[in-house]
Amino acid sequence: MKVVLVGPPAMRARLRTQMNGSATIVGEFASLGSAQAAKLDADAFVVAASNADDQEILETLTSREIQVLELLAEGRSNKAIGQRLGISDQTVKFHVAAISGKLGAVNRTDAVRRAIRGSIVSV
Repeated sequence: MKVVLVGPPAMRARLRTQMNGSATIVGEFASLGSAQAAKLDADAFVVAASNADDQEILETLTSREIQVLELLAEGRSNKAIGQRLGISDQTVKFHVAAISGKLGAVNRTDAVRRAIRGSIVSV
């Protein structure tokens, strides 16, 4: 699996150690925006950031999950996100649940809040 590491330098160093060669790191960036702009051939983004409770968020978000998260941050409904991405609203619902679980969020609003505070998305 080819991954891009995203987060502050110290946390990216910790990620490299924890991964212990289990994935090929194709790039490292401080922000998700700069990682996406690089358009690297990667299967996933591994995001390490601190949330408001100073707990570390360390999860692998797929490219599709990041797309859904960005559209959630714009305030779009599942139906609108689905239309924009060419997927069903049920698939969007699945992605939102996965994102919420990975970020430790209790709902979609909390997921967006955590993503903004962790510099995963910007508004």
